[in-house]
Amino acid sequence: MPRRHLRLRVEDGADLREGFARIRQELHVPEDFPADVTAEAEAAAREVRAPAYDATDIPFLTIDPPGSMDLDQALNIERRGSGFRVRYAIADVASFVAAGGAVDQETHRRVETLYSPDISTPLHPRVLSEAAASLLAGQDRPALLWVIDLDADGEQTAVEVRRALVRSTDRMDYAGVQALIDAGTAEERLLLLAEVGKLREQREVDRGGVSLPIPEQEVLETPDGFALAYRVPLACEGWNAQISLLTGMAAADLMLHGEVGVLRTLPAAPEEEIRRLRRAASVLDVPWPEGTSYAEVIRGLDPSNPRHLALLEEATALLRGAGYTAFDGAVPENATHAAVAAEYAHATAPLRRLVDRYVGEVCVSLCGGVEVPDWVRKTLPELPKLMAESDRRAGALERECVALMEAVVLSPRVGQEFDAAVVDVNEKGGTVQLREPAVRGQCEGTLPLGERVRVTLVEADVTTRRVRFALA
Repeated sequence: MPRRHLRLRVEDGADLREGFARIRQELHVPEDFPADVTAEAEAAAREVRAPAYDATDIPFLTIDPPGSMDLDQALNIERRGSGFRVRYAIADVASFVAAGGAVDQETHRRVETLYSPDISTPLHPRVLSEAAASLLAGQDRPALLWVIDLDADGEQTAVEVRRALVRSTDRMDYAGVQALIDAGTAEERLLLLAEVGKLREQREVDRGGVSLPIPEQEVLETPDGFALAYRVPLACEGWNAQISLLTGMAAADLMLHGEVGVLRTLPAAPEEEIRRLRRAASVLDVPWPEGTSYAEVIRGLDPSNPRHLALLEEATALLRGAGYTAFDGAVPENATHAAVAAEYAHATAPLRRLVDRYVGEVCVSLCGGVEVPDWVRKTLPELPKLMAESDRRAGALERECVALMEAVVLSPRVGQEFDAAVVDVNEKGGTVQLREPAVRGQCEGTLPLGERVRVTLVEADVTTRRVRFALA
């Protein structure tokens, strides 16, 4: 399931911050690291094991949101004949985390970095995730270096991964990269990111894959109080995501050939969910020509259009059922990720997601012609359950934070009327999508599915995080 990115931009949001802290407490989100975990992490940060292969002459760059310190990936793309060579350096977390040690055990308890609008709750102690293991510019770092060759159409022709010492030369953010590209002043590495990113997007279309460009939801402070706003993803974010996707597909291919690993899988969307999405498109006046697949419809949506945004949100239901499939000694029967339209694995965010460390270790072992470590094989069967439980907690954290934000934004407007569209009905009423602000909520009454209605906000309770409407 893709998640809406939440970001708090208010300077004086005491009620929101207290609410977020309360939600974290309710969901048992970990706080500080135990003393033994911190001590082991600090010792690991002081005693870095440098790989034998030195790739510090390759000018890598990182592209992340402003202020990010946990930098998992560094990128370099070059032309290679009529095609391209993509080098993708991934933070080598296993160089810092001893199997069975205090940090390792704590990461199996936390499983992934959790994001609230105001703070992050890291998977690893920050001395590792934001310092010693992070691919910060100007610093030599151990990494898993993926080298993926592509032909002129962006199709993969070769792949290898090995441990290497790397150095990022430039730390960039998405807005800065996009501005340089749009202005025509970008350097070759960024121009090649755009070129390869577009080619890989076309390969996704050819496969029948689909990406959901879910906007980032922000809480802004205005003269009249709080407001919800969406930030539409930039083109370069999609291109960068395609490089990560490419690497995940290459990792899956390696593990399937080696008959050991863990995949990210998703069954095909049930026909009933496709019909439900088609009904929502009708409600929102989004054209869906006969014979057109849902992937084609999604690709034609503009997330800056509120009606298209509502349909994008509805389409996330088609991605329910995503999970992890571990295997050792045989290829799993259901190995495909339906949205990717290919076999795929999480491999590029080991600082923030536990499973990626294991995928990286399997792949580097297979490419090196050595046995997959026992600590990896032993843990593979446990990973799907661990990741599923953590994903549920992360999803609950997001839902409750969104509910709080919506309640805070709407609380001064109880009794006001809004234009809305009915996107679902049930025995108690149904769900309406407001045109403005960008809120979806429960509505009481007999609702006409597929029609626009006027609704009255009858409740926006910040304490219970409940928003409720009724037909006007």
